[in-house]
Amino acid sequence: MDQDRLPVIVGVGQVNDRPADPLAGMDPVELMVAALRKSEDDAGASLIADADFLGVVKQIAFPDIADACEPLAAALGIAPAQMMQSEGPNGDSPILLLNEAANRIGAGEAKIALVCGAEALRTAAARTAAAQGGRKPDQLREASHRRQLGYAQSYGLVAPVDVYPLYENGLRAKLGQSLDQAQAESGAIWSRFSEVAAANKNAWIRKPVSPADVVTPSESNRPIAFPYTKLQVANSAVNQGAGFIVTSAGEARRRGIPEDKWIYVGNGAAAHEADSWMKRDTYDHSASMEVSILKALDLNAVRPDQLDTVELYSCFPCIPKMARRIIDWPLDKPASQFGGLTFGGGPIGNYMSHAVASMVDRLRADPGTGLLFANGGYATHNHSIVVSSEPIPAATFPRSYDFQAEADAARGPIPELDKDYAGAARLETFTVFYGRDGQPRAGVVAALTPAGQRVLAQVPGNDTATIERLTSAEGTPVGASGTITRGEELSRWTFA
Repeated sequence: MDQDRLPVIVGVGQVNDRPADPLAGMDPVELMVAALRKSEDDAGASLIADADFLGVVKQIAFPDIADACEPLAAALGIAPAQMMQSEGPNGDSPILLLNEAANRIGAGEAKIALVCGAEALRTAAARTAAAQGGRKPDQLREASHRRQLGYAQSYGLVAPVDVYPLYENGLRAKLGQSLDQAQAESGAIWSRFSEVAAANKNAWIRKPVSPADVVTPSESNRPIAFPYTKLQVANSAVNQGAGFIVTSAGEARRRGIPEDKWIYVGNGAAAHEADSWMKRDTYDHSASMEVSILKALDLNAVRPDQLDTVELYSCFPCIPKMARRIIDWPLDKPASQFGGLTFGGGPIGNYMSHAVASMVDRLRADPGTGLLFANGGYATHNHSIVVSSEPIPAATFPRSYDFQAEADAARGPIPELDKDYAGAARLETFTVFYGRDGQPRAGVVAALTPAGQRVLAQVPGNDTATIERLTSAEGTPVGASGTITRGEELSRWTFA
């Protein structure tokens, strides 16, 4: 590997835009410009004008900006030879773009790469509410509706906050945890995130909270979807932008950027589940997550116990819970450098740009090796990469990051759907949805038929006995027998 072609991150920038009047907030392109200008200032060298690669994370706040590459390049006054916007606003997008930038620099196809993204959902929501006479929109849920309508959505499984609890409850059963034990783990992880955010000037919420406060329902922490409360859910109502600049080591040297600012980029690994979360082999494990994380470590010849710091994606507790077990990351060590999607901020697909920037800050101040694990969709997309304050001898560029075949080989059989099934079934996983008043609206169950097929069923909110059994702290309903009864619109679940 030509040492002059080693990719290094030389500049990072983050922006929080929170004017007293949200209507006056910046749009996503303005946020991206500000973040990249900060990145250039951080590098201490003129870089933007000579960039030959521009990578942009797709945003959803302003739907009229379908592709931000051209308007962003125009706003910066540049015309990069290569421009790329991620296919979707998925949480793995910043790491994918970092990996693309590193490969292109390593191949000699680029010398200076700009990567950035931003969301302005706080401003977009305020503008929509003003236009609709004060009705507060749920833009993430509405965007999910626009993307897909069908069987799962008819049962209320529309947005990520509806679906991830299925993994949470499935994982708890697999681990043999009581509800209190599982919530204690979630509270510990999230409380440490809040402490990281409190110490990070770039975080959106800078107030530490205790583990008990994270998981205990209250007037300010209402239940959302069992067992998640508001403080366990990604906070997307933000105006945030983040970016970073990657160059070749030779280019950084030629431009006089001090080596103590360089953070070396290693090789990355990506693998994904099926786009439909209904087509999963299980809701207590992800083969693609495991392959992504372990392959990234293997490519860079880094053992889990050699990691000094990590960023484990944190849209909902089940994701870092599964990820930390793959690398045996201790519960008493923070799993984030930014502060997690609740406290650092959850700008949809761009969270990991903030994580990259915060990881760079950390490794400059405290040299070592870090792992960046990103997740997107509905526990769908996984992309991991290693970064270090020192060159990574095993890393070579360009190198493919596609490890889909390995993930597919490691995955178990996927149950077929039987949408019209009625009869005896075994509960696979579940959740309960709550209204703003904290009362159950409805429950939903994923169940397996005696033939091994998967089916969904509803529990009406007024079926208090079944709701109470689903949410009981005594044991878990996963694995319990029951009956699915066909209705005119939705099937219904009752315990045997």
